[in-house]
Amino acid sequence: MKKFEKVKNIHFVGIGGAGMIGIAKVLLQKGYSISGSDLNFSDDLVKLENDGAKVFQGHAKENIKGADLLVISSAININNPEIIQAQKEQITVIPRAEMLGSIMIGYESIAVAGSHGKTTTTSMVAKIFSVANLSPTYVVGGKVLSTDENSDLGKGKYLVAEADESDGTFIHLQPDVALITNIDDDHLAHYNNIFENLLDSFVTFLENIPFWGYMVVNGDDKDVINVSKRISRKQVTFGESKNCNYQISNIRSANGTQSFQILDARKDKSYNFLLNIPGKHNVFNAAGSIAVALEEDIEIEKIQKAISEFSGVGRRYEKHSINIASKDIVLIDDYGHHPIEINANLSAIKEEYPEKKVCMIFQPHRYTRTEQLFDDFIKALLKVDSLILLDIYSASEQPIKGISSEAIAKAITKQGHNDVIHLADHNKINQILNSKSDHIEVLVTQGAGSISMVCESIIKNV
Repeated sequence: MKKFEKVKNIHFVGIGGAGMIGIAKVLLQKGYSISGSDLNFSDDLVKLENDGAKVFQGHAKENIKGADLLVISSAININNPEIIQAQKEQITVIPRAEMLGSIMIGYESIAVAGSHGKTTTTSMVAKIFSVANLSPTYVVGGKVLSTDENSDLGKGKYLVAEADESDGTFIHLQPDVALITNIDDDHLAHYNNIFENLLDSFVTFLENIPFWGYMVVNGDDKDVINVSKRISRKQVTFGESKNCNYQISNIRSANGTQSFQILDARKDKSYNFLLNIPGKHNVFNAAGSIAVALEEDIEIEKIQKAISEFSGVGRRYEKHSINIASKDIVLIDDYGHHPIEINANLSAIKEEYPEKKVCMIFQPHRYTRTEQLFDDFIKALLKVDSLILLDIYSASEQPIKGISSEAIAKAITKQGHNDVIHLADHNKINQILNSKSDHIEVLVTQGAGSISMVCESIIKNV
């Protein structure tokens, strides 16, 4: 860590990303001089600037003046002028995950990885450790709703972080404890569309655990189990399967809350939990978090308290009360952009609002994902009563012929759905919602791209 401290001025290219801004904040709290650039100037960046960072809107070579180190988001193109200038000046350029790995040095670190649920699970772990008065440092890819922050510099020995497999850079992390939520066929474009390559990256990540560490894995996920068989480390399993170390049972849901039990099979002790967010997937997220906490000898009463108090993460089933054409409506904003995540969100909605009709505004994310999972998207979106499709958010990808939101709309209509709209102009969304208000009981904004701004517009303007 002392060698790391020789670096004083750190510049973040793409600082507005959820993972980037969290790391930047922690380093700012540690006393480093932080600057960064992003195409969009969000409220979070204004807050970071008020805390002492220097933030530029847009990318330019002049922005890196005085920088000792550049940290780049995976969304940044190598032809970015700041990266080119850094190379000319022989300034070191590293990915976000490598910086996160450097921050982990000196802590007892816990990293949460997986295709789905890692942001929520990381936040749950941080919540448990906070309630247990362990003052963890945490870095997550979304805002913890109880704090309105996605990172914080704690005073304790633990660091809890989200490990992102989307670009493969999570192999830079060397956590003491790794928690794997699940593994699915997402982000395959980075892995040459070969699922085995993705599995191999998880193996590499888990092999980074030191010999004194351990892994906590979803014992109901066959791909997670197949990966874990290739690793020689202590392994702890959670799930509904009878062979899991921490067995989930008696899941009951009502009015957006869930109760469930966890059996510690090794001690033959069963514990009751209450979770105030819906969706079976969140019970699994909680179970992984509980398993880590019990392995770290946190008192069960503290764990139960934390799980019951957990209020969620920003843009993960985040609820708002709005009014459209003098009608009170629940707006649910959700980051999920994979068919499995959409299905999980719809299941949670139907669990909490079983009799209400659902109108979803969905923005597909990346052409490659849409092409790869086209039929799965159709199956998931057919479950929505009313659907508004925004254009695909490219995330810097080039368009693929025949892959578009219009094509999705046509395919869903062909399946017999009679309430599907493709909307190219986001500015017309409020007008359309007003015209459809008689048919909207629950409104959902779904996706990982600019749809978050659509949600904000709806809240402010309807």
